[in-house]
Amino acid sequence: MSLKIETYSNAKGGNSFFKALGHPLTVAKAADLYARLCAAGKVAIYDPLGMAEGLQEFYPLDGINVAAVYVQRVEDLGKTVLGHATQAVTGLPQSGAGIVLVTAFDAGRLMDHIRHLVPAGVELLSLDELRLPVAMLTNPNRYLDPLNFATNFGFLRDGNGQHTRIVTCDYWSGLGAKKVPEVWFCLFDQTGKVLAQWQDAIPAAGASLIIDSQAVRQRFNLGEFTASLFIHVLGVARHDIVKYALDVYGDDDTVLSCTHDANAWPSDLFAGLPAPHDDETVVMWIQNSHPVPIPAHAVGINLMGSDDIRTIPSEIAPFACYALNVADLFPEVRWPQQLEVQAGRYFVRPRYEVHVKNGRSRIAHVNVERNDLVVDLNIPNLTQHLGKSYILPAPIMPVAQWQSVMQPNPMSTAQTDLPIAAIFYDASGVEVARHQFGCLQRSDSVAVDMNAILAAQNASLPSGSGHVELVYDFSNGGGADGWLHGLFRYTQRSSGHIAETSFGGHIFNTVLTYKNEPQSYAAAPPGLSTRLFLRLGDAPLDTFCHLIYAASTPWHAQSDTSLVLYNRMGEQIAQTKISIPCSGSLHWRYSEVFDAATRQRAGDGGYIIIRDLTCRLFGYHGTVNGDTAFCMDHMFGF
Repeated sequence: MSLKIETYSNAKGGNSFFKALGHPLTVAKAADLYARLCAAGKVAIYDPLGMAEGLQEFYPLDGINVAAVYVQRVEDLGKTVLGHATQAVTGLPQSGAGIVLVTAFDAGRLMDHIRHLVPAGVELLSLDELRLPVAMLTNPNRYLDPLNFATNFGFLRDGNGQHTRIVTCDYWSGLGAKKVPEVWFCLFDQTGKVLAQWQDAIPAAGASLIIDSQAVRQRFNLGEFTASLFIHVLGVARHDIVKYALDVYGDDDTVLSCTHDANAWPSDLFAGLPAPHDDETVVMWIQNSHPVPIPAHAVGINLMGSDDIRTIPSEIAPFACYALNVADLFPEVRWPQQLEVQAGRYFVRPRYEVHVKNGRSRIAHVNVERNDLVVDLNIPNLTQHLGKSYILPAPIMPVAQWQSVMQPNPMSTAQTDLPIAAIFYDASGVEVARHQFGCLQRSDSVAVDMNAILAAQNASLPSGSGHVELVYDFSNGGGADGWLHGLFRYTQRSSGHIAETSFGGHIFNTVLTYKNEPQSYAAAPPGLSTRLFLRLGDAPLDTFCHLIYAASTPWHAQSDTSLVLYNRMGEQIAQTKISIPCSGSLHWRYSEVFDAATRQRAGDGGYIIIRDLTCRLFGYHGTVNGDTAFCMDHMFGF
């Protein structure tokens, strides 16, 4: 059973009400408010905006003597709210309550409307009792403004020779923030207990924001920990999403992996969780993202396409971090099988780790599975105007050094089948091969070795690398909804080290639009420009980037791409230009593009912004430790 509170709507975006209730600083305020309600005897609830049931989900009113629930809208009369049939607020004088609680924020006007109905001696309260300090608010005049709740969860761990690092930069100053933002943190241990709370100023506009587990451990004199880190950026502009890269590194050179931010909105479903090989263990980290427990048997997993849902038998405490070993629930599953996650809106997008018996491991994330889509009968007919329409591009890493594998992932409840094909391109933009998956069924789990396909078709990549595009292919029937996803797995030949990443498709580089595609981060579609963040590994690691210029229809023949290097204080150090052919790609390294003197001036903690005003590029990034290990994930933009 999912929590009965909206977290995200694809029509309206993120919901700030659940973030306001679930903020760690709200918990103590709610306890104080409820103590007052309990002491009052009877309590009348006035619910003009329909928020009472959401409040109940996070802070149950079970111990409070609710006399009646009142509403403003006549069309809401008689509905059941908090177990009561709602009444017209004009009946409030007969409630006999000692306190009237208005279940709304910014409730001054709503309270003024009913003051004449509140008997003398009866206290009138609202959810404004739960407000964060005004210094933490970007817009104090509208509490549920999304900019007041630019929050996310990070996964932070330090122990057993392994460390983690969260890396992003201040992109809000460039979007018009009135001053350089500050960041409030709350670190919860695996049981949900608070280990530390602190607030730091970002040192300068555009500066790097780096949270390293070793530094946190030393700063607060902590022992080894596995923890959820709540991140709240204060004073943002335009963009309420906190994006970051997450690196796992260790005292041993073979410990190297990466993924990225958790996506701040808990979902009903996630998908794309891979089953293990015989020599692997897959552990999914569930980070309870709310101040209420996840009840026993409330969340679980199932094989994709199967109704056999197996649930976690134990309760997960508020803000706790739970390690689910897939084998505990599904000991029989093996790669390339894939699993669906029944999340119930209790946690943000989870990360999973794959531990190999030889001691190596990797981290990645599942994706949000949508349950609001239906098959779109227009998509098969988009070819005339939008060519390939939806494209999911992914690297074919330099074939001499890496093996590349792809797996389509059903990612919406509407996807009973997946009509998929893969188009292979050399880095020069020349198509070299095609592979038809056919019309896959939802329960099909197919992983394909990209190098083997090229060999079977006597195809090669003259440039040494390239990319693949997953596209819709209706030659064998099937339907589509535009939410095309896949997992991509890469093995370093020299070491056997593995990294994997997953993402969804979009319409790329066409002036025509369809259902808000090509996607734009900053304005209305079409999004036809690029701004990507590339975090840089510290020496001795080198950083690589694989940029792909996918195009649904023919676009500019060459990209006009700038690589702008910044130091950790956000100061520009250098800039250079690259050019990528349409339908082509470029695999490059930091050490090859910027010379040693320039890299030394940038120092540790720097980053690169990849900027192009002529086309939308899609990117993958990682770090590499010679022939010993590497990590890889897709990039993010803002």
